[in-house]
Formats: sequence, structure tokens, C-alpha cells
Amino acid sequence: MKGKLYLIPTTLGDNEPLEVMPISVKKVIEQVDYFIVENEKTARRFIKKITPKKSQPSLTIMMLDKYADELETRGYLDVCNDGISVGLLSEAGVPAVADPGATIVKLAHDKGIQVVPLVGPSSILMAMMSSGMNGQSFAFNGYLPIDKSDRKKAIKELERLSKEKNQSQIFIETPYRNDKLLADLKTILTPTTLLCVAADITLSTEYIKTKEVRAWKSENPDLHKRPAIFIIHKGV
Repeated sequence: MKGKLYLIPTTLGDNEPLEVMPISVKKVIEQVDYFIVENEKTARRFIKKITPKKSQPSLTIMMLDKYADELETRGYLDVCNDGISVGLLSEAGVPAVADPGATIVKLAHDKGIQVVPLVGPSSILMAMMSSGMNGQSFAFNGYLPIDKSDRKKAIKELERLSKEKNQSQIFIETPYRNDKLLADLKTILTPTTLLCVAADITLSTEYIKTKEVRAWKSENPDLHKRPAIFIIHKGV
């Protein structure tokens, strides 16, 4: 039998893994010795934290960062032909969602390798759950443009789509630019548009609030270097 590709979630911050994910994740990591990761140091730290007795020297770590050679990565799942399972380990949250790894998952499907997603925290879904916005129709848009003019156009377009489709629009920013994005949203969005800011999800410093843009004018949370999700919804 072929090995499987396990999609292994990690914590969203420095908390105990089993506080936010089921024991099944620990059991899979105990069984797997081959891992595809974005950052070896943080991956080994997480593996050690959730399975302290696992031998670190026995691990085979395959890198999937921006420097990874495409031809080399296409061979990462070859061991599955020998019955060896591989774990695709996220840097934070779940693999392949706003996270590298979709190409590996596609490769597994192309090779007839079973893909097994494991339960774990997804900041995108958890923010959507707690926003009070339309959970029946929503879209994740990734990062907004950096250029000031392009960013303004993108924000207005997402607001338009939200009203037109009655659809919540989700996006993110590099943590050190969160405060600037919030300031832009306050200025660009219509005063009655709903805005949710969700930062440090699952951590002791968790901050989640939804209110109209006009109500955000007097509130300035410190979001600097805090992982955050932004959601807007403009009523019909």
C-alpha cells in the first residue's frame, strides 16, 4: 500500500498544541518521520513540543520555502510508493490555506496518494465564525496591494462585491503593516460598512471585534506584529 499525505495543522501562536487541536494530530506526528515544512527550526520545535519523546535525528525534513527547487519538490512524495507516509506541516494554522503546500497536495492527487486533512485551528475560519457576518457566503482575498492607490481601489472593490453579492470579504496583511491597514479601512470604507478585526486568535491576548466603520473611528487597537484577520460586509 502507498503511504499517505497528512495535512498537519500547527498552533497560531505560542500555546500548548493540545489546547487547540485533537489528540489525533499528536498520534499522526508520532507515526510520521518524513515532513515537508516551510521552516525547519519552527517545525522541529512544534514536533518536539507535541511529541517530546520523538527522536529528532530520525526525522527527514524537506523544505518548501521560496527557495525550494520545483523539480526537487516533485520528488518529495516518492517515498509514499514504498508505503511511507509524509506530513505536510503548516508554519501556523492549517496547510495549503493562505499557506504554502497546495502544490504538494495537487501532486498527491496526481500520483493517486491519499490526502488526509487533520483538524486544527484556522484563523480565517475562526475569524469568520466570530465575526457575526454572513457565514453562508464569504471570500478570502489574501493580501491587499501595497501601493496606496491600488490598495484604495481594492478596498472599494471588495466593499462593492460585498454589497452586490451579500458576501463577507476576508483579507490579511503583513503583521507590521496591520495598523496602517486599519487606518486605511477607516478612511476608505463607507461609515455604515461592518468591519471585523480579529487578532491573536486562540491566544491569551485574543482580540475580536465587529462594528460599523464609523464606530471604529474612536478605537485604535495596537495590532503591530500581531497576526490579524480583517473582514468587511456592506449591507444591501
